[in-house]
Order: sequence, then structure tokens, then C-alpha cells
Amino acid sequence: MSEVKRILVLGGGFAGIECVRKLESYFRHDDNAQITLVSEDNFFLFTPMLPQVASGNVETRHIVIPIRTLLKRTKFYEAEVKSIDPYGKTVILSGTSEKRGVSLHYDYLVLALGSQTNFFGMDNLEKLAYTMKTLNDAVILRNRVIDMLEQADNETDPILKKSLLTFVIVGGGFAGIETAGELNDLLLDARKYYSNIQRNDIRVTVLEALPSILPGFNEKLAKFAQEKLGEHGIEVRVSTKLASFSGSEVVIEDVPSATKEAVNQHPLGAILTRTLIWTAGVTPADIIKKSVFKTNRGGIAINEFLQSVDFAEVFAIGDCCYLVDPNTNRPLPPTAQSAEAEAEVAAQNLYALVRGGQKRKFVYVPKGQLAIIGKRSAIASLFGFHLHGFIAWWLWKTIYLSKIPRLDKKVRIFIDWTIDMFFDRDIARLKTMKPKPLEEFKELDEVDDVW
Repeated sequence: MSEVKRILVLGGGFAGIECVRKLESYFRHDDNAQITLVSEDNFFLFTPMLPQVASGNVETRHIVIPIRTLLKRTKFYEAEVKSIDPYGKTVILSGTSEKRGVSLHYDYLVLALGSQTNFFGMDNLEKLAYTMKTLNDAVILRNRVIDMLEQADNETDPILKKSLLTFVIVGGGFAGIETAGELNDLLLDARKYYSNIQRNDIRVTVLEALPSILPGFNEKLAKFAQEKLGEHGIEVRVSTKLASFSGSEVVIEDVPSATKEAVNQHPLGAILTRTLIWTAGVTPADIIKKSVFKTNRGGIAINEFLQSVDFAEVFAIGDCCYLVDPNTNRPLPPTAQSAEAEAEVAAQNLYALVRGGQKRKFVYVPKGQLAIIGKRSAIASLFGFHLHGFIAWWLWKTIYLSKIPRLDKKVRIFIDWTIDMFFDRDIARLKTMKPKPLEEFKELDEVDDVW
């Protein structure tokens, strides 16, 4: 009987889930391969639809799939990774007051721990800005938008009212543009219920430091997207970066052009707003940066087979690795598409290592790009064809729906989209605060006893 090989995958995102599912397929008839998955959440989050959750277009629970329902023979731990020791081939999972910490030993390790929001050294933004990285972020942002509408409808100070209804999105990539489009749709749809709010009171602004939005997209399509956003009432300011945010005012500055002299290239401007949404970048998780693995720009340095350059039994995929596309000489974009492509090759190479086969070099071949830019409108670049408008919007819906792992979730999302076509969006603000502790009522109880 051959020795059992322990394969440990860390991360339950696109890269981790895809890798585990491929490994299960490769080792489906092999009892000597033990596969284990660790994730902080017990669900897989379909992040491309987060903006639609924030706008109320899709119900919150419909874009989360319980991880256990996706696994056939993989052992699963819902836990936070505390430390990784590649020398001892050990991973420590954090414990709490209700569960013990766990030490997991492995023969092969796959790191798919994803990324976290990168604020580029502006620490105050972490406290003041809203982000679009997690399910909680989407719910909180939706509550914030509805709260601003509620406050603005009864506000008599015109300047304060304007700032309440001004929303600034920093970052003109996929997340920023799609968030801006969905947010604008929500505001315009909900406005009919707020009699004191006019269309011109609402302002949605996108700030992008680069000369154009949607970097990496076809130039004509990106330009079309910017024009369409303008038609929808969304202000897009390129070559403009955030200088600071106080919680009530955004200070911006122009990015100097390479073709012009630097003199007078940094005029400051200001936008009064109470809501700043940060989608300007991500960085690998802190545990990766603090690990002993060799890194490059925060991501784990890997070879052409996706193995760590220091530890051949360790693979790194998704947002936590650093991999340069030879065609562009730029790091691969942190997208679900690239993460899944890396996961497929990593699983194949792991199988080759265990069974003594031939490893495969990773070559990224993008299948296309899609971005929704508002109600009934999108842009798409697929197999050399560039599309925009309603057809691209239909393709976006069809392709992303096909990528949802479970049939029941596909049906629920399809129903959500159908309802959105015929009915108004729900504007109820769901409070998620904990109930007040009982201690606050002790004094009142004592008074009641006296009476």
C-alpha cells in the first residue's frame, strides 16, 4: 500500500475552490490522496455580483454558495490561518474561546489566500471609506446609500443636502465602474419615493488616476463606457487621484501628464461628500507578506509551473502570487478568470508531482472581458469581437449566470433579475447592529421596583 499524500489548500475563493474541484477529479479513484481545504468563511462568494447586491438587484444570499455543498471528498475547516511553516510543512489554524486551534501537516500546499484592500498608505481611509471586497461591504454600502437618501429628503440646508447625495468612487477598474453604474441605478430608482430629492441633487463621481478607465480593456470600448456613464449622469474624472478624505470632503489632484511639464500639474480641488467608496487596488493578504516565502511586490514569487521558487512542494495561485504576463510585461490582473486558470494548472502539476507525470507550464490566455456599466448596458470583448450596449449586457448576464456553481443559485439569481425588470427595488435599510445589552436596563428595573 502506497503512502498517503496530504494536499492542503488554503483559501476558499475562485482559485482555491477551482483547485480543489480539479484535484477531486484527478484523484477521484485514489484513496491515497488526502485533500483538505481551509477557508475563513464556510461559503464561496461570487464577487463579480457584489455591486448588484449593493444595489439591491440581487438578493444577498443568492451569490454565496456553501463550500461543503461543492466538495465530494475534501475535508473542510472553517478557520483563519495563523501561521505557515514551509520548513516543517505545517499550517496552524487559529483557535477561539469556543474551538481549539489546529495544526495541519501537509506534503503539498496550495496557497490561494487571495488579497485585501490596498489603501496605498492612506491609513485614515480604512476607517472612513467604504470598500467592495466582501459580502458585508456590499450590505453596508447599500444601507449607507439608503440612509443618505433618508437624511437628505428631510434636510433643509442645501449644501449639506448636496454632500449627503454625493458619492465618490475611487478607482476606474471593473469594480469601480460596475459599482458606480449599479449605485447610480439604485439612486435613480429609489428617488421616486423621496419627494424632496430632485435628479440634479444626486451626484456620482468616479476618480481614476490613469488616463482612461477600465485599464486593459479595448480602448474604443473603454471610451464608449465612459461616454455611456456620462449619459447616465455619472461624472468620470480620469488622470485624477485622491489626495485626502476627511469624512466630509474629498481633496483631489491632477496626475501630471508625461507629455507636459510638471509645472502647475497638481491643482487641488475638493468635493463635498459623506460617502467615499474605495476600489482602487488590492494587495496580497498580510499573512503572505509576513511569511518566509520569497515575495515580489507582496505576492509570492513563483516559477512557470506556479511553484514557490524556494519550496517545490508549495504552489501559489490567485491574488496572493506574483506572476507577470509575458505578452504585456505586467502582473496578471487580479481577476476570477486568471485565478481559475492558475488553479487548473496548479492542480494538474500537483497530480504530476504525486504520480510522477510531466508538469505543465502556465500560459495565460484570456477568454475575454465583460463589464456592466448601468441598467441594460455593458461592454464586452470576447474572442476578438468587441460589443457594447444591450447585447453586451445580455452576454454579461448569460456568461456570469453560467459560472454560478449550483443550479438552485442560478435559478434564484435569474428570478431576481426578472423581478428587477418589472418591479421597483426594495429600499428598506436592514440594520445589522447588535441588540443593546441588558445592563442598560438595570437602572430602569430598579425604578420600577420602587413604584
